[in-house]
Amino acid sequence: MSYDVVVIGGGAAGCAAAYNLGLNNKKVLLIEKNIFLGGLMTGGLVTPFMKTSENQINTDFLAKFKAELKKLNGIITYSDGNDGWFNPELAKIVFDKLMKESGVEVLFDTVVSGVNIIDNKIESINISSKMLSECIKSRYYIDATGNCDFSKICNCEFLNKKDELQPVNLRFIMSNVDVEKFGKWLQDFDKDRNVTTVCNIDGVTHLSTAYTWDTDKEWALRPLFDNAVAKGILKNEDRNYFQLFTIPNMPNSIAFNAPRIYSKNVIDPLNFSDFSKAVMHGRESIYRLAEFCKSYLIGFDKAYISNIADMLGIRVSRRLKGKYIYTYDDLKSGKKFENPVVISNYPVDIHSTKNNTSVLEKVDVEYQLPVEALFSADIDNLCVAGRCLSADFYAQGALRIIPSCMSMGEGLAKYLLEHHAY
Repeated sequence: MSYDVVVIGGGAAGCAAAYNLGLNNKKVLLIEKNIFLGGLMTGGLVTPFMKTSENQINTDFLAKFKAELKKLNGIITYSDGNDGWFNPELAKIVFDKLMKESGVEVLFDTVVSGVNIIDNKIESINISSKMLSECIKSRYYIDATGNCDFSKICNCEFLNKKDELQPVNLRFIMSNVDVEKFGKWLQDFDKDRNVTTVCNIDGVTHLSTAYTWDTDKEWALRPLFDNAVAKGILKNEDRNYFQLFTIPNMPNSIAFNAPRIYSKNVIDPLNFSDFSKAVMHGRESIYRLAEFCKSYLIGFDKAYISNIADMLGIRVSRRLKGKYIYTYDDLKSGKKFENPVVISNYPVDIHSTKNNTSVLEKVDVEYQLPVEALFSADIDNLCVAGRCLSADFYAQGALRIIPSCMSMGEGLAKYLLEHHAY
């Protein structure tokens, strides 16, 4: 089989790239190891996605995604103006629909098992699943696997260093929560509107709150966590990061951006043993956090765990060495480029499992990511999109969010269409 472009990885970046290429009548194959699209947005329960610059570019796919999800009542605009509060299960349906509409061929439960490279160019790849094993040819290949798994097979050079890691998390959902009761109690319990907000949208209560074990900030929930640790309901490590959100069109359910999985040494998501232990460690922590919620949060007394993410929340792993290595200095200075694929002002966001050492550094300018940071320095017809871009550790910490990953995929697709004639 022969294609114009093969995209490996059906997350936010991969889907955005495939969609835009397919809309322009290119023959596109999207290979996904899971049986759903959306990556961490869906399988990882990473909802909502974060706000970014009003001047963001390459947003056609994002706008279409939101419009289609709106038809399913699966997305809302929160009181802070963030229109990215979405339902991860309904998002799976929307991703399928958009791939069908754009003519993208999708293969689920499929991985790349081999690659044939001649003179710094990928000539073909071997793909396999439970049902097929086949040789595929394409003019271009886009690695959107997040971990650069395809680029690893191609023996590319990477930028990541052993000490450049962020902690992983494992998200979950609790259902049968009396959200209205919880919201009334929460709004009164925590008066800090920079942390806790409650609003009514189309007659439905939506809310958000947070707590970390950092001592450089006063958290209203701190006494509850202190008490739960003292009583043995929680381990101290369980409270290092805690954040929750309501979910559109999922009544009486709460999504948790927790637990951030603790270990003395930050877990390496590329180490099989570390990865597996982190999953089990995360599920143990989820059970304790659920018991904490039922005991301490009003409205949770009859709640239960209804969903645990199918994927670890990995913030950073491999980063490809590209034709351009985007740096923290580029970001901070707002350096301009001839062919930007992302414009953003999202802060540098580096998590840590140690007290008072996480970084959330605001950026005073809008920064641009050049398309050259998405082209492999080693393989002529290999590109990347998403968190595995060619950037240093701190710059990647600002660019890894969902809207920016979608813009990378879309911007890369448009650049290929305009500059690489088929």
